[in-house]
Amino acid sequence: MNSKAYNFQTFRKDFLAGLIVFLIALPLCLGIAQASHAPLFSGVVAGIVGGIVVGFFSSSNFSVTGPAAGLTAIVLVAITHFSAFNIFLCCVIIAGAVQLTLGFLKAGGIANFIPSSVIEGMLAGIGLTIIIKQLPDAVGYMKNAAAAMEDADDGFAWSNITRSLQHIQPGAVVISLTGLFLLIIWQTKAFKRLAIVPAGLLVVVAGTLINQLFKSSNPAWALDSAHLVRLPVAATASDFFNQFTFPDFNGFKQWKVWETGFVIAIVASIETLLCIEATDKLDPLKRYTSTDRELKAQGIGNLVSGFLGGLPVTSVIVRSSANVNAGAKSKAATIVHGALLLICAASIPVLLNMIPKAALAAILLFTGYKLCKPAVFMHMWKGGLMQFIPFVATVAGVVSLDLLKGVGLGILISIFYILRHNARIYCYVERSESPKGKFIKLTLAQEVSFLNKANIKDVLNKLPENSAVVIDASASGYIDFDVLDLIRDFAERTAPDKNINMALIGFKDNYKLPETSGHHEVISMIEGAVLVKD
Repeated sequence: MNSKAYNFQTFRKDFLAGLIVFLIALPLCLGIAQASHAPLFSGVVAGIVGGIVVGFFSSSNFSVTGPAAGLTAIVLVAITHFSAFNIFLCCVIIAGAVQLTLGFLKAGGIANFIPSSVIEGMLAGIGLTIIIKQLPDAVGYMKNAAAAMEDADDGFAWSNITRSLQHIQPGAVVISLTGLFLLIIWQTKAFKRLAIVPAGLLVVVAGTLINQLFKSSNPAWALDSAHLVRLPVAATASDFFNQFTFPDFNGFKQWKVWETGFVIAIVASIETLLCIEATDKLDPLKRYTSTDRELKAQGIGNLVSGFLGGLPVTSVIVRSSANVNAGAKSKAATIVHGALLLICAASIPVLLNMIPKAALAAILLFTGYKLCKPAVFMHMWKGGLMQFIPFVATVAGVVSLDLLKGVGLGILISIFYILRHNARIYCYVERSESPKGKFIKLTLAQEVSFLNKANIKDVLNKLPENSAVVIDASASGYIDFDVLDLIRDFAERTAPDKNINMALIGFKDNYKLPETSGHHEVISMIEGAVLVKD
């Protein structure tokens, strides 16, 4: 395939993926703005900036940036406190400046310290949460404003499931099931030739047509405006531009504005780094994103969003994973989604407001399943309990709490396993024999921390009286002060009392350990020694 054909094919796939992500992002932007008690258009502005501006500066091929539910609580409290949205916009600008600074300070490397089991757990947890959160829209249950945060990074309430199943709208069920059916059969070989038409776009078109058919033939099953995409409609170009809000720079005089800006920057940066790590794992070509550059891109995005009247933005895994599943090939898909938000919000809001949320829910349900399918759990189970338990804990935490708390729980459990493993590997005990006698050799591990003190103390106390002992630290790169103090005390006091001849070899000079009385005698035993099996 020649270069021009390849470039055209790549752009076609990126455009179609961007179209699907745009359709998914639009109700999310509006829902998050509504839940934050911010102007609805501020969510659209954040989505436009996240797509075009952050997409341009980011090096990620699949990450999609926009307003995230994880920041909703912070934004809601801040807007309520300031009683003026244009004052809050100063917080968004400060958050952007802080993120830009963190990028130049190369703070993005913190993402490299997150265990893969936790990242996998985060993805699976998000998949389950997507399924749970999209159930109300799939069955036609009208959620209240507090439950309208449709992104998948802030936990869920079990009551939403029970309420949803008690308020089933037949028309929504038909639309969502039809969408799922189309998504599933589009994956089969029989429909491979039709893959040129993206399944997600087909689901949206089919869902819209079905609802219009219900309106004319069976009004009882037709979905009303509450179950459709709801975008602010501007009658003229002037009305459209009047929807933009600009910051009141007097807000920079308030200490609370600066405090809120720093909080938003930290939370948004952590969420972005987590989502970037997770999105890179979904990349079929296994490409890696520069996290420092991503922080800079996010910082620029929040600066622009704040100046134009948008909500704070982060990289969001729901839209990013949908971008991957829609067949995106490069970051052009992200930019396309932002451009479509701008163009369509300005030109055809009435047409977009005909799209049923049940159709979009079908796309997200299918995306959620692909993130948490049983094969993922089986893969982690085969990796052993040290991988599986942090994985499951992260899944449970993300689903029942929120994204950051779930990841934090997984990291804490991973650290516990690392510490326990480190505490177990402290030294190797060997019994050897040479022409000059038998001796016991204790070879210390490469890293000996204070966690190993109790085990080493137990080994030393069990050394038999009248024996010859060698403690070898040649392979040790680090020995904790507490362990050195324990060895020093044993060599100077306990060993002479038990008539143990001891030699300390391989220790660095700066450890300042004493030369034991039987040092030379024990060293002479090492030559020609052979290992004695117990």
